[in-house]
Amino acid sequence: MGVPKRIKRYEGQHALVDGIPYVMPINCVDSPALFAGFQINADKARAFLPGNELHPFRLWNGKGLLLITVINYLETSIGKYIEFSVAIACTHGRKPAPRLLPGLMMGFYGTGQYVVDLPVSSEISVKGGKGIWGMPKHQANLDYEITDDTVSSQYEKDGQFAMRIEIDRPSRAWIPFNIGATNYCQFRNMLFASYIYFKGKAGFHLFNSANARLYIGDHPRTAPLRELEIDGDAILTAFIPEANGILDDHFDTWFLTYDEAPETMPEGMESVVDLGLSEEWLASPSITDYQQFKI
Repeated sequence: MGVPKRIKRYEGQHALVDGIPYVMPINCVDSPALFAGFQINADKARAFLPGNELHPFRLWNGKGLLLITVINYLETSIGKYIEFSVAIACTHGRKPAPRLLPGLMMGFYGTGQYVVDLPVSSEISVKGGKGIWGMPKHQANLDYEITDDTVSSQYEKDGQFAMRIEIDRPSRAWIPFNIGATNYCQFRNMLFASYIYFKGKAGFHLFNSANARLYIGDHPRTAPLRELEIDGDAILTAFIPEANGILDDHFDTWFLTYDEAPETMPEGMESVVDLGLSEEWLASPSITDYQQFKI
């Protein structure tokens, strides 16, 4: 799926939202990205999805899919930052979709990912990502390391270990891709859907060759993920040395509905109105005794 022509016509135009200046289109350039997918208990994944309108995507065996994506944004409209996405593959509609088919008919089934957690490096990224697109961004201690053999990222917050992902680096990135993706997020107790288009060249590992190590700590933002019964063996890993992405010029929002009246209110505008435009990062992660948290 290529970038819509209307977005390309915005090139070089300017926008100003919540005090954040943007040069359109909102994009990233030549930024390395890692990706890993793990099988999970789809029935338990349903409890992580808000409202009645999202449903876990199911693989051929009825399992769900946990998606870890980390992008080291080297050049964007709001400066450099790392983004560590923890998400559950899902569909959007009145009822659950059949197995696998939503992977082929993504538009029909509203196939995408529900973002459970989204730590980032900078305050300005939190202000823009949450305040405009409803993404569950918050500032955390993050790193992104590339060696000859591995690609990894670690996530800490408030002095606590939260998560670490390591994948074996593919020998080369030669498969060209040009895809669109849908991110679903909960903000103000509404469902937000934003759309992004990526292109580049990737190296993949599948099934038995998809070697990854996932570590989940005791931080309250990540510890509940253990309830998903995550399979320690990834079914897919990928590394994109130079990803180029464009964020769509619009997003969709819906009311979330529940069988019973909600008793608590999730994060709302109060969590972003006082944020500034700082591009400064928190200190790099420093915890090294994470082996005990391996999935």
